[in-house]
Amino acid sequence: MYSYPDSFSRVIENLSRLPGIGYRTAERLAIFLFKSPPEKVGELATAIAELKKRVSYCKLCGNFTSNELCSICSSAKRDHSIICVVEEAKDIIAIEKANQYRGLYHVLKGAISPLDGIGPDDLAIGELMERVKDGSIKEVILATNTSAEGETTANYLCQQLKPSRAKLTRIACGIPVGSSLEYIDEITLGKSLTARVEMTG
Repeated sequence: MYSYPDSFSRVIENLSRLPGIGYRTAERLAIFLFKSPPEKVGELATAIAELKKRVSYCKLCGNFTSNELCSICSSAKRDHSIICVVEEAKDIIAIEKANQYRGLYHVLKGAISPLDGIGPDDLAIGELMERVKDGSIKEVILATNTSAEGETTANYLCQQLKPSRAKLTRIACGIPVGSSLEYIDEITLGKSLTARVEMTG
């Protein structure tokens, strides 16, 4: 039975490991890359290598950055008394597109999920507590997803942050239950931020 040359098969195998990419799609992508001019394939390879080499997480909030601090944390134009808590760095992009929020962020790098073996200690919750303990943070917006895991995480954070002097709010209006922020349109997400509700636990 015929099979692809080893180099071809390795490309298909690696592409099929990407989220949302099955074998057939990986196969089509590999063929596309093979047919593409060498300089275009080289540009892609270089971009991927640069991504791993030059991009890291912001030491303060966990956002993607090419420097020690991301452009949001280092900006004097942002409101440094408000923190919006999200599950993943990609959620920051979704919120920024809404153009309704001018505070800072904190990336948890996941959500509490006992079924997946993810507990509070596996997330950047301790770092969040450090940021609010000095009293300079006036409001913490809990913008975790409205999935079961996101709600569990938001409720846990509400209990942990209660002793602080920060006002606790939760995005609510316009976000469908069980949805992820990356799939919400900018207008709906913007309204959910401006109409956020206070959490009392």
